[in-house]
Amino acid sequence: FSLPPLFLVMAPQNPIEHEGTYPLPEAQRDRFLLHTGIGYPAFDTEVEIVQLVRRQRRRQREPVADPPPVVSQSRIFEARDQVLDLHLSPDLERYLVQLVAATRDPARFDPEMAGWVTFGASPRGSIALDAAARAHAWLAGRDYVSPADIQAVAHDALRHRIIVDYQAAADGVTSDQVIDRLLETVAIP
Repeated sequence: FSLPPLFLVMAPQNPIEHEGTYPLPEAQRDRFLLHTGIGYPAFDTEVEIVQLVRRQRRRQREPVADPPPVVSQSRIFEARDQVLDLHLSPDLERYLVQLVAATRDPARFDPEMAGWVTFGASPRGSIALDAAARAHAWLAGRDYVSPADIQAVAHDALRHRIIVDYQAAADGVTSDQVIDRLLETVAIP
């Protein structure tokens, strides 16, 4: 048994321009590793963006040689191996899976959450949370995964995998609120 190579796919979704498009079915959304929300930039950052784009447009008029790759393929493979080699204790691994399993029956951890979720995250959610937590720890320069790493990426790894019940959604409950509550109630080992 071997896993296929990983590919990075970014699929931007603009909530304004939906005419002629349809949301992805749940089974297809589940195949994305993370769902990261990006809001508007800060005012000063937006000023920098305008200036950067103007500089780039000026340079487009000039002939440019092909730039060398920023990161070599061998460095990417080396980094991937380092991420996979990070230590994740068996207790934290069980915690990670318990967080994902709790999305399927959140009322077991907090009775107030009864009826909040129609469908919770699949085992792909556990795989995504493991990969993202490991990457988070690696980027922080550590050789082990901590509970904080798991919690830091939980929203991005799970928000698109949780289908909030129709009535709960009408009451304003979001998948992020489900994750918040589970992070508060599922015990950290």
